[in-house]
Amino acid sequence: MIKPDAVANGHIGAILDKITKSGFKLVALKLTSLSAEKAGEFYAVHQERGFYKDLVAFMSSGPIVAAILEKENAIEDFRKLIGATDPSKAEPGTIRNLFAKSIDANAVHGSDSDENAEIEGRFFFSAFERV
Repeated sequence: MIKPDAVANGHIGAILDKITKSGFKLVALKLTSLSAEKAGEFYAVHQERGFYKDLVAFMSSGPIVAAILEKENAIEDFRKLIGATDPSKAEPGTIRNLFAKSIDANAVHGSDSDENAEIEGRFFFSAFERV
């Protein structure tokens, strides 16, 4: 997912270009917005954590780009491509190093497991919307 900060800063094209040039296939893609309720549902796993309310507010603050990507070793490769959550600690050339402003406004979200990728993909896309 491309988060509201990166969308607002006009980085959709550059981020998608970096993703596709890294060998990922776009299976589904959409520009959409999350209500506070839907953002809360998406991040429910973090509900007990101190940053949850701020995260929900941020994720519902503007449009996002949801995507499903495919590639051999997609989870591991995408996590490397996006870099550390804190962009000041992200490797040079990673998406967060290039496009994120802070640990909170960190440009992109990437699933952390195949299971979560499936759940998150179903959250945003019907089977009809996938290529």
